[in-house]
Amino acid sequence: MKNICVFGLGYIGLPTAAMFAHHGANVIGVDVNQHAVDTINQGKIHIVEPGLEAIVKQAVDKGNLKASLTPVHSDAYLIAVPTPFKGQDHEPDLSYIQAVSKALAPLLQKGDVVILESTSPVGATEKMVEWLAEERVDLSFPKYHEPDNEADIFVAYCPERVLPGKVVEELISNDRIIGGMTKESTRKAQEVYRIFVEGDLLATNSRTAEMAKLTENASRDVSIAFANELSIISDKLDINVWELIELANHHPRVNILQPGAGVGGHCIAVDPWFIVNQNPEEARITRMAREINDGKPKWVIAKINEQIEALKQHGIDRPTVALLGLAFKPNIDDLRESPAVNIARDMLDADLAELLLVEPNINELPKSLIAGNLVDLDSALEQADILAVLVGHSQFKEVSLPEDKLVDAVGIIN
Repeated sequence: MKNICVFGLGYIGLPTAAMFAHHGANVIGVDVNQHAVDTINQGKIHIVEPGLEAIVKQAVDKGNLKASLTPVHSDAYLIAVPTPFKGQDHEPDLSYIQAVSKALAPLLQKGDVVILESTSPVGATEKMVEWLAEERVDLSFPKYHEPDNEADIFVAYCPERVLPGKVVEELISNDRIIGGMTKESTRKAQEVYRIFVEGDLLATNSRTAEMAKLTENASRDVSIAFANELSIISDKLDINVWELIELANHHPRVNILQPGAGVGGHCIAVDPWFIVNQNPEEARITRMAREINDGKPKWVIAKINEQIEALKQHGIDRPTVALLGLAFKPNIDDLRESPAVNIARDMLDADLAELLLVEPNINELPKSLIAGNLVDLDSALEQADILAVLVGHSQFKEVSLPEDKLVDAVGIIN
């Protein structure tokens, strides 16, 4: 397993490719983004992740890592492309996996290993096998219900479970779930990950591995929903929710999470909907948690609008509001599914105030995502009548924020 091809060079695919290369494998990283390919081949990175750029540069300089628009034949193929949902019913969109399957199929040779890492609904690995088999009728592929049968190609599902900001460390140290379509597929996939993973490689089948990833994120979503619901109830009852949670957490068997402006990112804000979509009658708690967390940005906007209206009553007809933080979580540059971005969009559309957007971890906002312009934190502090903290970035904790101007959605003062 010395030649690895990784499809998708984003927040998961690039660190994974870099880890394989750092540990001696010859890695081709494939992406449709020409800028990403060119940047990586210069030994640089197009994302923010502590410690990653030095590893990428070393791997590129040694010739172990190369980025490309097109794949080449390898011993193992890892697929780490997006799996969003579409429509009001949150139907999983597997088109990226399907596109990779069509690009990968002509390269396959007997004995190759194909591993899907993209967070996916249950059955996605089997669907990928169908797409591969349609293109390569000359090869035999594994079947989920025949785990002991041999096939020409080994296929497994192995979800990532890393924390942005600590990806380099956790890729190596975290346990991994290896769900093979057959028992031999599981063993082959374990052989691939053992190149750099020091954690346990936990063997199961593909469906259980797919559901495990969704379960992990749905569990977090439910816990966050409880905290967000508490924040709304506490506000209504004139209770400081941060103090409330701190006191409750002194109970030896209670561990309430911290509320925020909502839930974002490519995992927790998306994956529970895969469970709901496939099990609409049964997934009642999962659906409710998603609805609570998806609704939290509207509550935050309502709190900001209360302050806007209060200032208008005092003669400031068009107040200036600074939204502090646009990433989906603290100290990263990732805007995917960010509740703060949704808040900014809705407030720009409503046009009730002058809006200043502050995100210290990026230099420019993608115009396809949001129409506003960035300002630095010092300018926002100087100009704003209202400061709404939407993300708990460390930069915001290092300055003195005037509490009389503050709408604090993340408990940064507490």
